Amino acid sequence: MKLVVLISGTGSNLLKVLEACASQFIAGEVVAVISNKPSAKGLDFAQQFNVPAHVLEQSDFQSREAHDQAIADQIASYQPDYIVLAGYMRILTEQFIARFDNQIINIHPSLLPLYKGLNTHQRAIDDGQKQAGCTVHLVTPELDSGQILAQAIVPVLFDDQAESLAKRVQKAEHLLYPQVLRWLGEGELSIRPQLTFQQKKLPASGLQLTPEALEVAQAKINSTRTH
Repeated sequence: MKLVVLISGTGSNLLKVLEACASQFIAGEVVAVISNKPSAKGLDFAQQFNVPAHVLEQSDFQSREAHDQAIADQIASYQPDYIVLAGYMRILTEQFIARFDNQIINIHPSLLPLYKGLNTHQRAIDDGQKQAGCTVHLVTPELDSGQILAQAIVPVLFDDQAESLAKRVQKAEHLLYPQVLRWLGEGELSIRPQLTFQQKKLPASGLQLTPEALEVAQAKINSTRTH
């Protein structure tokens, strides 16, 4: 399984995916990393793992469409199975999404369909939610509205602030994203020709993982790395 990862910032999820591929927890490899910002710290991880990295700034292009076209052409040159968005802070054009239909995956820091967009943690706290978490989903033209593949549930504590909740949700992201990619690489989770998990139709709510299940996933990752 070949993956191209798009980033804009620190690349913490990129690092976890790179590590999971290197340890063979994910049956695949990151064949390229693309950023829209030359200052993205995640580019250092690409260099660390000897993965080709490309920077395409929108300021170098006349339009958003031209920028996305250039990124799409760069991606296509690697013929990836999936495009993994890992903190890529741009809304993709419809033309881009149509070109890679059912190949673009994103992780969002809320339990979709709740709290699409930004400031997800504060919004969950303000609404008195008892649970928060993160969602891996397919990317469609409508923001944060594609089919849910899996979610990790994180409890909201009584004294949580947005920052403390964000840190715990990010830890869940670092477990959930590699796990979903592992399922895709092994064929347990299938997107094409239809969405199935272990040959059964995937529910609209996707796969639900508890904190305990995430701990098991982490143990598997650690066990794989030590062998």
